[in-house]
Amino acid sequence: MIATAPLSEFFEGLFGVEPSGFWAGPGRVNLIGEHTDYNDGLVLPFAIDRQAVAAMRLRGDRRVRLATDYVDGVVETTLDRIGPAGLSGWSAYPLGVVWALGEHGADLTDLPGFDLALISDVPIGAGLSSSAAIESAVAVALNDLWELGLDRRSLARVGQRAENVVVGAPTGIMDQSASLLGEAGCAVFLDCRSLEAETIPLGLEGAGLEVLVIDTRVSHAHADGGYGSRRAACEAGARALGVTSLRDVSLAQLDAGRELLDDVTFRRVRHVVTENERVLETIQVLRLEGPTGIGALLDSSHASMRDDFEISTPELDLATDVARAHGAIGARMTGGGFGGCVIALVPVDAVATVTDGVREAFASAGFTEPGTFSVRPVAGAGRIEVTP
Repeated sequence: MIATAPLSEFFEGLFGVEPSGFWAGPGRVNLIGEHTDYNDGLVLPFAIDRQAVAAMRLRGDRRVRLATDYVDGVVETTLDRIGPAGLSGWSAYPLGVVWALGEHGADLTDLPGFDLALISDVPIGAGLSSSAAIESAVAVALNDLWELGLDRRSLARVGQRAENVVVGAPTGIMDQSASLLGEAGCAVFLDCRSLEAETIPLGLEGAGLEVLVIDTRVSHAHADGGYGSRRAACEAGARALGVTSLRDVSLAQLDAGRELLDDVTFRRVRHVVTENERVLETIQVLRLEGPTGIGALLDSSHASMRDDFEISTPELDLATDVARAHGAIGARMTGGGFGGCVIALVPVDAVATVTDGVREAFASAGFTEPGTFSVRPVAGAGRIEVTP
């Protein structure tokens, strides 16, 4: 967790006053349910103990000033100039949230500007949703300071709208929902069609397990073409099968309609349809057996993303294989693909063995040394209460 004192000093050094508060937005790990969210499907992510933290203070005018510790300089604009076009770089995420709040009922013509300083320990481009962490921190901060009264599901839609329209990434609602709806020790079972959400206890600590993140250091970006082409293939498959989204396709319907799809589209669709089933089965196993029983489902999810959706990389495949060989119960890539992270479900006493094995295997393969760290499921975005 990020300490607020250095952020307060950073804010004061930039703007000459103390912030009025701090708001945190966690990153997320998706336990299972990949590329199902924008197909109206089912996902099972959880908020993690890596977060973006926003220090903020309202101003007496319409100016907006933003800064972060990983890019030099201060971005300056006014509320009157913030629109869906022309925003770029890191500031597109917080400013996109401002615009999207206006789309969700905030009267931006009658609100004060603000100063914002942001820091984050969510790795960028690693598939842990550093963008949703920023969006969620800013959304809850402005919801509080502007007294908008929006609920968390609405704020998740705000974040998604900012990402889709302003940033230009065709993502679903999962990332923002995980960041905003998480509870300690639990995953969020989200129906991306109805937006109904239920927290599912994971029981990791009681089972002596940790979720080990293996960051391959292969960066990806959702706005790049690979993610968009997969989404387009899913939409084409739904049209060919005569449904509004792949959520409406059962395994039997998929097999019966195979002749309507070319091979690539069929495999893209098959991943989504089978991944929805894996989410439901994972929840059932968690309830009946606990987390020790879900390893095979994680493994089959990775195989589906590797073979049917074709979004894995040699680094991701090596990390999953080596993690299993050194004691992981199961492992899969997490996030949009084409790089990023693997999650491995590992007994506590095997974490060091898995970590060492993966690092040695990457060195032997000539890959960049991976980052490894364990994550815990934590509560969703909110104000940080600072005690003297």
